[in-house]
Amino acid sequence: MINSPAVTRPFRRLLTVLIVAAAVVGGAVSAQAKPAPSGPKPTVVLVHGAFADASGFNDTIALLQRAGFTVIAPANQLRDTAGDAAYVSSVLSTIEGPVILAGHSYGGVVITNAARGHANVRALVYLGAFAPDKGESAIQLANQFPGSELGTALVARPWKMPNGTEGIDGYIDPARFRAVFAADLPASETRLMAATQRPGSVAGLSGGSGEPAWKTLPSWYLIPTEDKVIPPAAQRFMAERAGSKVREIKSSHVVMTSHPAAAAATILAAYAGTR
Repeated sequence: MINSPAVTRPFRRLLTVLIVAAAVVGGAVSAQAKPAPSGPKPTVVLVHGAFADASGFNDTIALLQRAGFTVIAPANQLRDTAGDAAYVSSVLSTIEGPVILAGHSYGGVVITNAARGHANVRALVYLGAFAPDKGESAIQLANQFPGSELGTALVARPWKMPNGTEGIDGYIDPARFRAVFAADLPASETRLMAATQRPGSVAGLSGGSGEPAWKTLPSWYLIPTEDKVIPPAAQRFMAERAGSKVREIKSSHVVMTSHPAAAAATILAAYAGTR
């Protein structure tokens, strides 16, 4: 029973969560002999990208909560760059105390803009994410280096607002969802993810970014080396430009879902590097 694929995956994931949580809590206990860091632990704000929702962070959140962090994973609106960033910025305005702001995929574009003007944001964490410079878009950066399979996997669906304005949403073809987006997750899981995916608007994915917060904030970057959405070469380029502290891991695009321990460890490294 334990060896069946349907059981093994959730069991191993839970086991990983428990082992890493125990290590984090154990480290916190041993650290009690040292002088306590000043101030409260930061709130960790996690921003998802297109073709996903905040549930992709579930296992990462479990690890962070067990380590004593307050976590908020708001629903990214996925409509347009400026509007999405303004919404996350409004969430940040409600948080007292320090914040670590992390994003996955297009969520990286959002945090790069949302962090501006918030003195309590201590660090940016990019988890298989875009870290654009001013004027750059997600689509531009994904195509700047070879290796992205996203463009040929998209299905366009037009939609109309009540005022008659038309937009276009992009979905990943369910037949290609696993191969492009989450190849290291079980097919049974990715079928559900494909069915419940939230579309990315063309306006959002092609919208130019504003002045990047990574120019004034320290950043950490977890690069999934098997990423078929954002080529690893593009992520290395963005990480080097931002001066990020980098870790690479063999993973698909959804690194926070398939490797939650690595995602949590990157956020914990940002905490340790900024307290």
